[in-house]
Amino acid sequence: MAQDTVEPATPSPGRAEIGEPLVVLSKVNKHFGALHVLQDIDLTVHKGEVVVVIGPSGSGKSTLCRAINRLETIDTGSITIDGVPLPAEGKALAQLRADVGMVFQSFNLFAHKTVLQNITLGPIKAKGVKRKDAEETAMGLLERVGVANQAAKLPAQLSGGQQQRVAIARALAMQPKVMLFDEPTSALDPEMINEVLDVMVSLARDGMTMVVVTHEMGFARKAGHRVVFMDGGQIVEEAAPETFFTAPASDRAKDFLSKILTH
Repeated sequence: MAQDTVEPATPSPGRAEIGEPLVVLSKVNKHFGALHVLQDIDLTVHKGEVVVVIGPSGSGKSTLCRAINRLETIDTGSITIDGVPLPAEGKALAQLRADVGMVFQSFNLFAHKTVLQNITLGPIKAKGVKRKDAEETAMGLLERVGVANQAAKLPAQLSGGQQQRVAIARALAMQPKVMLFDEPTSALDPEMINEVLDVMVSLARDGMTMVVVTHEMGFARKAGHRVVFMDGGQIVEEAAPETFFTAPASDRAKDFLSKILTH
């Protein structure tokens, strides 16, 4: 089901201003065997915009997120980032991935490297940054996400919330144009969720372009410019958070919200 382009909502206090289109998906389709997981997806994410993707399990949210940096290939359609189509492979794809930060449900840190080494590895290897400069930047980012005092530890010595904040710092160290978050809090204990969401809210306020797949509706209300509701591989509806949560337009969205907001 094709969607009309939805203009991003006017930012409310605490939300950054938004600019030109940065990530553009046009008529994107993806199958896993007989399963049509992305169906004619049209979506534009603007610079500085926070787009929160929600919907029931199996609706295609994570596949959409992973397609944006080509962790999943698409069957048909196009995806461009800053006007450049997604490369198929090789150095161009590596460069694109440097521009697109990704934070997963599982933290994906290198277990045998310290927190500081986890963050400096990408800039040193992929961007040729000098070690001293990379370490200086990394310490600044660890300070920003609130775990600077853990720099010399191995990931296993940290709590889940701390590891996820390190993963965010690692993605930021590559100075990405856009950050993708694929259910970044779903593997965390409840008391650790807010410490990660607080970092994400602060990034949003600083103007980082973000696509966030999450079940955290409070984050969507607080930091999102736009909510994209997916079901059955389609974008069913997209609207500003207040509009979506108070007056969803589709029966599918009403049904979804009635199930999650009553518990």
